[in-house]
Amino acid sequence: MTQAKPYKIPESVLVVIHSADYHVLLIERTDQPGFWQSVTGSKDYPDEELSETARREVQEETGIIVADAGVESSGDGGNRVPRAHLRDWQLSNIYDIYPVWRHRYAPGVTRNTEHVFGLLVQRDIPVTLAPREHTRYAWLPYREAADRCFSPSNAEAILQLPSYLAG
Repeated sequence: MTQAKPYKIPESVLVVIHSADYHVLLIERTDQPGFWQSVTGSKDYPDEELSETARREVQEETGIIVADAGVESSGDGGNRVPRAHLRDWQLSNIYDIYPVWRHRYAPGVTRNTEHVFGLLVQRDIPVTLAPREHTRYAWLPYREAADRCFSPSNAEAILQLPSYLAG
């Protein structure tokens, strides 16, 4: 007998991948063409640290590796960035889970808590999408990226990018 896939944990991260010049990397969902977003993903287990969830999801969805201390951005097109470039924005959103995705959660779970992170990278960093999750990507100026997002909380986070870079 095969074990059913475990329910998703209703606590997730949203990682706004951005460059120093206010461009944002967006990725298009495979299962919902036209739905553009930043990197998102739920914790794998309840005690997983949010920064680890963010690192894991960034690598799974884009191929970008958030490396431990001592690793410098290569500037030569490498896919590694220093861990210090991943910043917890200390911003959380609680939102209703879209009905199309509620089957992934335990019965009765209708809301998710999303924690926002920013990841500073160079725009020439190689991006390798997870083909089962995303079909294409685009680098856009932050206002245009916010307009393209299907998720209001994702759009709002992107619009706050200048504040977080200034702070």
